Amino acid sequence: MLRPLDRLRQAINRHDLDALARCFDERAVLVAPDGIAENKEEIASYYGEWMDAFPNMLITPQSVTMFQDTVAVEFTISGTHKGPLLVPGGDVLEGTGRPVLVRSCSFSTVEGGTILSHRLFYDQLEMAAQIGGHLRFGDGP
Repeated sequence: MLRPLDRLRQAINRHDLDALARCFDERAVLVAPDGIAENKEEIASYYGEWMDAFPNMLITPQSVTMFQDTVAVEFTISGTHKGPLLVPGGDVLEGTGRPVLVRSCSFSTVEGGTILSHRLFYDQLEMAAQIGGHLRFGDGP
């Protein structure tokens, strides 16, 4: 059951979107803080945007827990922000050249050797602070 997640991490670290797409079932759904993708092509596109924003992005696993058909992975995302990144509120932030190391986790349901459901969690405020953003409420400065 862990194999599809190993293949996914390897595909992300190689920035190989074709291999990444093959990790997912045709019916796969990704739910992340910054969007939802509803098939393996949309999921590959989602990760492609991250790879464009962080061309040296690297996923490093910290821990893995399996229960029946679900795999939970704690990991870090590291890289340098060099390309456009969609940020909360819908704006696009051009590359800042700042390095990031963001703690993350995912819960994935595996069926028939591919990922059927992939739920990704990371702290958007932590990411924003590392690339030079800030928290703002309402219309204030």
